[in-house]
Amino acid sequence: MPLKPVYIFLFTLFPFFAAAQFTDSTQYSVSYTSTGSINKTNDGNTYLLNNAAKIGVRKKTFNMNFSNSWVYGKQNRDLTNNDFTSALDFNLYSSVPHFFYWGLANYNTSKSLKINNQLLAGAGVAYSFFDTRNAYVNISDGVLFDSSDLLLEDDVPDVYQTYRNSFRIVFKFTIREFIVLDNSTFFQPSLKKWEDYNFRSNSALSFKMNKWLSLTTALNYNRVSRTDRENLLLSYGLSFQKFF
Repeated sequence: MPLKPVYIFLFTLFPFFAAAQFTDSTQYSVSYTSTGSINKTNDGNTYLLNNAAKIGVRKKTFNMNFSNSWVYGKQNRDLTNNDFTSALDFNLYSSVPHFFYWGLANYNTSKSLKINNQLLAGAGVAYSFFDTRNAYVNISDGVLFDSSDLLLEDDVPDVYQTYRNSFRIVFKFTIREFIVLDNSTFFQPSLKKWEDYNFRSNSALSFKMNKWLSLTTALNYNRVSRTDRENLLLSYGLSFQKFF
């Protein structure tokens, strides 16, 4: 019996406490963000919870991240979101300044997007135009293998495989040491048919309360053209980040 997304998500929190046991030559980071929204009226109730946890390992020649996110929402007792994403990504840095190689393995399941199961895995190259403490701008491109189990219109099952081009833009800006604006946007069309694409954009505006705690507003948009489904999530809450 497969683990439910909530159990998988909570399980990833345990390695946080082991990160500080390693040597000073490697930098570790842990982060956790919990945001949400609630709307209660005479006509009904709506709520949305958006949780994300991430563990990072960074050395001079590479970095690696393991992240999980879970979105859960209901409207008038009807389930609208039960969306889980787990990703393992890594960067390998070359001798060429600002240039590196990347790899990714990503698992998704989403009620709102009608994804029963989706596995994306691949690799590519990336280049950073800015990479400073207060400004980071990066573009990347590569190829992903997509193995998916979806539900089309009228809940018709669709199990298929394809290769996708994966183009990404990432930026992060820190203003006056306490305002942080960041975004990552992906466009992933099939190499067989460009009308078959995945689009995802995640943005956040954070106000640092201290070195490890921030007030955060997040805006996430996702679209899967094959199922003709999309979601737009606006939430607010707290984020935690710690370096070792």
